[in-house]
Amino acid sequence: MRFRKGARLDPSQVEDRRGAGGLSLPGGGLNAREDPAAGALREAHEEIGVDPRDVRIIGALSTLWVVVSNFVVHPFVGVIDYRPEFRASPREVSALIETPVAWVRDPARVGADRRQRGGMAVSFPYFDFDGHHIWGATAMMLGELRQVLVELVSH
Repeated sequence: MRFRKGARLDPSQVEDRRGAGGLSLPGGGLNAREDPAAGALREAHEEIGVDPRDVRIIGALSTLWVVVSNFVVHPFVGVIDYRPEFRASPREVSALIETPVAWVRDPARVGADRRQRGGMAVSFPYFDFDGHHIWGATAMMLGELRQVLVELVSH
């Protein structure tokens, strides 16, 4: 991913219908004996066509457990020195949405909503990118990235 000009988000059509159609960052399960960084690079290649040899991983965000999928997510931030030719995998990605990184830092893009979950009203934050609401684990990762970017700019 190239975070200097924009981040790619993909509305994934995953087999687990609890997350189907939601906006997410590239990712998925690890192969046998694959470390999380290698898995992240492989998934970015498979889902959006990024050549893993060109990605420089510059850091990791916090590992998180996603309750609804029972996955442990290991998010990474990487950069590429050129603008890659993104190619969405038709089997895994219905569309690509590119957003300027400045939008992640913009507090006006953060909102809150309420939904019913297990019979309870639950409040949750989301990012609004031109009407696309990004919530759940993806919003958590973007929220942490937002904080990192805000701290970098303020120093």
